[in-house]
Amino acid sequence: MKVTDRLRFWFGPATRGDIDTPVVHKHDDFETASEEDLGHFVVETDDQGHHYGIRKEGA
Repeated sequence: MKVTDRLRFWFGPATRGDIDTPVVHKHDDFETASEEDLGHFVVETDDQGHHYGIRKEGA
């Protein structure tokens, strides 16, 4: 018995929705607060390709 067969036995088959239906993204209070907090940062990339955030001036 393969691993996927065992998983299917315990959890059932994978559910698949309509791939043509657009994903509805709903904003909640936590996500709005997170976006506001992250809006105070700008993402910089150094010469080696590492990404890091820098707080915007005045924020």
